[in-house]
Formats: sequence, C-alpha cells, structure tokens
Amino acid sequence: MQSSGHRFRDVEHHPLLADNDSYDSSSSSEADMADRVWFIRDGCGMVCAIMTWLLVVYADFVVTFVMLLPSKDFWYSVINGVLFNCLAVLALSSHLRTMLTDPGAVPKGNATKEYMDNLQLKPGEVIYKCPKCCSIKPERAHHCSICKRCIRKMDHHCPWVNNCVGEKNQRFFVLFTMYIALISAHALVLCGFQFFSCVRGQWTECSDFSPPVTVILMIFLCLEGFLFLTFTAVMFGTQIHSICNDETEIERLKSEKPTWERRLRWEGMKSVFGGQPSLLWINPFAGFRIRRLLLRGKKGGPEFSV
Repeated sequence: MQSSGHRFRDVEHHPLLADNDSYDSSSSSEADMADRVWFIRDGCGMVCAIMTWLLVVYADFVVTFVMLLPSKDFWYSVINGVLFNCLAVLALSSHLRTMLTDPGAVPKGNATKEYMDNLQLKPGEVIYKCPKCCSIKPERAHHCSICKRCIRKMDHHCPWVNNCVGEKNQRFFVLFTMYIALISAHALVLCGFQFFSCVRGQWTECSDFSPPVTVILMIFLCLEGFLFLTFTAVMFGTQIHSICNDETEIERLKSEKPTWERRLRWEGMKSVFGGQPSLLWINPFAGFRIRRLLLRGKKGGPEFSV
C-alpha cells in the first residue's frame, strides 16, 4: 500500500498479505471464476435444495397422475397439464440458476500490496478490508459466514437455493419465488376443482387411485401449496420492494444510511433484470450459453466451491 495518506480500515487489524504468501491473484481473478461452476458445499443448503426439487416433483405427480390424466375432459387436462408443467420447469430452472450462479463474490485474499497499488487510490481515500476472507470490501458488500466470502449487494443467504442472493443472481431468485407462487396457486385451484368434482360424482371414478389414497395425496398437496404460496409470495413482494428502493434486506435491517446514488423504481428493476421491460425479464434461460458450459466441461477445471 502506498504511503500517500490512504486510510486502510480493518476491524480486526489483520495485516496485508505479504508478497511471499501463498495467495495467487491470478487464480482468484474474475475471469477465472467465470470459467468455473459456482456451488456451495453446505450440508443444510444441499438438503433444502433437494427437498425443494422433491416437493415440486411431488406436486407435479399429484397434479398430473391423480387429477388431470383421470379426467374425462380432454382439453381441461391438456391445457392445465401443459401450463403446470411449463411453470414447474421455469421454477426449477430459476432455482438452478440461482444456486449455480456466482452471486457477486469478491475474490478471496486480494488485499495484497500489488493489488492495492493497481487501484490508483486518491490520498485520504478509505479502504475496507474484510478480516475473515482477507479481501478488499467493495461498497455494499457483506461477508457471508456460510459462503465464506464477501458478496456484492448481498441481500441474504437462502438455504432453499443453497446460495447467497446478491448482485448477480437476484434476478433468478425473484423468478424462482414468482414461479413457485404461481404453481402453488395453480395446484390449489386444481385441488379445489378436483374435490368438487369428486364430491359431486363418484370418488372411485374421479381418480385412478383409491379414495383414501387420493384424499391423502390431495390434502398434503393443499398444505404444501398453501405454505409455499404464502412463503414465496411474501419473499417475492419483499424482493420487488427492495429492488425498487435499491436497498438490500441486510441494509434495511441494519438501518444503513445510503452512501450510494439510489436507483429507484424502474431504474432499479432495469439494473437487476437488464434492459427495458420485455419477456426476457421472466425468462430464466436468458443469458445462458450451452457452448460456454460445454467448454467448461472440456477444460476439466475444478468445481468452484467454498
């Protein structure tokens, strides 16, 4: 670090990494991280992520095989089956993109003298260093104890997606909550119609399963749909509110005074979802390149996990 009056703030007064330390700045560069798959090896998070997939698959099974296929109305089954399965695919795709996308991790251990010299800092400029991951802490970044990294614009760590929600994957998390809320509402509506038709007719004719099994499967689906709809609808609302106010959940809870120029309402939405409003905003596959993923596999690089 240059001795031109730069101020270096470190809560725990950790020293800068020495030139002979084992940290290699090239191995933690942004370009290198972009060529690796992001995945958090957290036991609780992986269990929650698997449970999420299993619950969606269960809902799809009940809707398809218990309610729609036995129906005598062909177009009712086709339209609702295609709609529900499309929403389920979009929800699981959004979940994958949230889980496997780098949320905006700051390169670990970049607080070196060489890196500091390259920043071309102004005299008296304050620099923050995270004492836990030994990295230069950008504005609005917070350290995640589970990811063991500083995350830019970290909103919170969500075990259901086994990842932090931050600058680079917040869009996919918003889509995940929206699509889960939609399929939950759709499942509840279909359960209501199914109960009505079974009560009005014969239970043995409204499903290929026995009446007790049918009732148990549908009751569990109703409970799952109600809980998921409540949880994801609230999360979706809070995320949209945070984006429109350009304030993360951590910043709101800590009552941090904004030192940045806020992007309010549509400007905030554009910064998260990218560009002008279009169908790409609700497309979790936007920006996904299969060729790049195949190249990653050919490189045989190690999985980027923390």
